[in-house]
Amino acid sequence: MAEEGRITARQRAILTAIIESYIATGEPVGSGTIARLAYGEIPAMSSATIRNEMAELAEAGLLEQPHTSAGRIPTARAFRMYVEQLSGGAHPRIDAGRLPARSRRQIDSSFVGVAGTQAVLERTSHVLATLSSGVGLAIATAAEGDALEHVHFSRLAPARVLAVVVTRSGMVRDRVLALDHDLTLGELETAANFLNEHFRGWSVEQVRAELARMVERERTEYQRLLNSVQQLWVKTVPAAETPVASVYVEGVANLIGTQVDGERLREMLVALEAKQRLVELLNAYIDSRQESVRVVFDLEEQAPEMAGLVLIAAPARMGGENRGTIGVIGSTRMDYENTMNAVGYLSRVFDRIVLHPNE
Repeated sequence: MAEEGRITARQRAILTAIIESYIATGEPVGSGTIARLAYGEIPAMSSATIRNEMAELAEAGLLEQPHTSAGRIPTARAFRMYVEQLSGGAHPRIDAGRLPARSRRQIDSSFVGVAGTQAVLERTSHVLATLSSGVGLAIATAAEGDALEHVHFSRLAPARVLAVVVTRSGMVRDRVLALDHDLTLGELETAANFLNEHFRGWSVEQVRAELARMVERERTEYQRLLNSVQQLWVKTVPAAETPVASVYVEGVANLIGTQVDGERLREMLVALEAKQRLVELLNAYIDSRQESVRVVFDLEEQAPEMAGLVLIAAPARMGGENRGTIGVIGSTRMDYENTMNAVGYLSRVFDRIVLHPNE
């Protein structure tokens, strides 16, 4: 009996052929299909011989037989072994430089005229969803030291204000504020002007600390303005929410075609829409210091509703600093090589796309 770590070279080649056929068609793979492929290291063999090898692979927990079909499909363990094989060995196939030129051109053209961290990450989720036929993810985390560029307040209703904060990294944060008391349009404009004139280039934490000191120091009519400014700023950028994460998700409809029951699909969609849940999920698996693309099969350990799905993700850096995470969530039957290389390519060129979008 073959064991997962001790399968023969011929069995490994057969398993690779089965996985790649299943990825391409979504159909269980029979011995006749493999016999016709004459795949890679597979010598000419009869269907009967291949059936025997497939039986060994099934006993090793690498193939399973759905229902009464004559064909077999790979298990999660087989896909994990396949990804390790793609990434290692004498001829690794996972390298951003191996992404087909057509895909690179598609990615590059998608970002023409797109500028700023937020806009680039939003486009990234769309590009990854398109290339992978999975769910494209992009999460931007504003560093605590990210500097204020501009703030604007708009009055929506009595004691309700829309606040928009733009940072120098290109992040745009908007929030509807519920104030303790109403402020006029003039008071809101004065508050915004005060912040923009005095604190442009300051980090959000520096602004918070300096406003607190100014309020403590002033005992004049000037304090009324400061109190309003401080209330607006504290509600706009709460201390508990820095650094701020912006989450972009696209391609959820791509999961509808996966083989999952209706109730679990509903749970998955709810989880994908709960953006904070996604931030926690990616933070659990993706280390901002890592250099390579990571593939995670055991998502259910952090999110039970993600059972049967796979995460492929990598940090996105700008100016040598981590600016977030990009990735794809999809079924086990995804094109691993193309998706991993696309994520790797985007993570490497993120810096250039943000800072030099027209190159």
